[in-house]
Amino acid sequence: MPDTTPTPPPPREPVGPPSPETHVIDYRAAEQLLEARDPRGAVRLLDSVIAAHPENTAARLLRARAFFAAAQLRPAQLEFELVLEREPDNAFAHFALARTHQRSGRHEQARRHFRLAAALDPQPEYLAAARFEG
Repeated sequence: MPDTTPTPPPPREPVGPPSPETHVIDYRAAEQLLEARDPRGAVRLLDSVIAAHPENTAARLLRARAFFAAAQLRPAQLEFELVLEREPDNAFAHFALARTHQRSGRHEQARRHFRLAAALDPQPEYLAAARFEG
């Protein structure tokens, strides 16, 4: 007797390039992956977002954080520096770049960025890292 079990249809291929909505979904999913301690998964999602929107500083900052969390210090440094080229007054980017330099053993560069972060935003954490009194 012939098998009459229906075969499932093949998976649908995406039609056309990803939409802006897809990039927003990928960005939000990358935030959740980073929070769930999967920085490499976050980087994978953000690569396509940044390829489509290279000027998106928020996506670059999130990818820099993911690189840092994955101990990929050189890519993290490059992303933080790119963010700071576009937003030189971004205190968090200075602070995160300082942490990256610190982990890489470049203490003078770290101190400079800790101080810039504290000067831009005198949060207790930034002040302590810069060794300013808070």
